[in-house]
Amino acid sequence: MNHPYDFGALDQANIVYVRPVQVADLPDEVQQQVAGLDTLFAVHNAAGERLALVRDRKLAFVLARQNDMSPVNVH
Repeated sequence: MNHPYDFGALDQANIVYVRPVQVADLPDEVQQQVAGLDTLFAVHNAAGERLALVRDRKLAFVLARQNDMSPVNVH
């Protein structure tokens, strides 16, 4: 059970991170476009660059997978 595994061999370039974002924390232009929502979900690359904002977590994961990326959840 305790066998070392080399995670360095994994292609980390395709990993993206999905996290909830409060609409109130976004710029006014974005807030106006999503009236009625309190939370969106952001998709970020490993460098922290925001790639997308979507309505729900499930959509964020679907979007990432459709673009050959491996999404992981960030709390």
